[in-house]
Amino acid sequence: MTSTKVIEDGSMGRVAYARIAPNEDLVQGVEKLCLAEGFRNAFVRGALGSLVDGCLAAGEGRYYHIRGPAVEIVSIAGEVRSQDDGSVRASLTGVVADPYGNVFGGTFVAGSNAICMTFEVTLEEWLPSIEREVRNISNPT
Repeated sequence: MTSTKVIEDGSMGRVAYARIAPNEDLVQGVEKLCLAEGFRNAFVRGALGSLVDGCLAAGEGRYYHIRGPAVEIVSIAGEVRSQDDGSVRASLTGVVADPYGNVFGGTFVAGSNAICMTFEVTLEEWLPSIEREVRNISNPT
């Protein structure tokens, strides 16, 4: 069996501290911020805020639909990557808590996570310089 891994080298660029307004979608808001700042690739370094309601993909076709109001984002991590068509796509994962203290984790579904009051986020630009493939070849014995 042969497996291929892609390793990307690069450096960190600018840092942006920004706010996403109420009722704007979390994932789409992060993408818009990157485009506004000219970030083609970025990492989410920190954030604070809440959602009206939450929707997280939990794998294997399962979704958590978390009812608010004020679904708190406990933690969030992710990256934004440039696409061939010039757009950017954010992939954000995190943990949220509902108004009763129940916690849920997964990937934030784009278009389904409206900001409640405001959302503060720190983005750090990623400047890729080289991408290389590494092939691992294993021989069953």
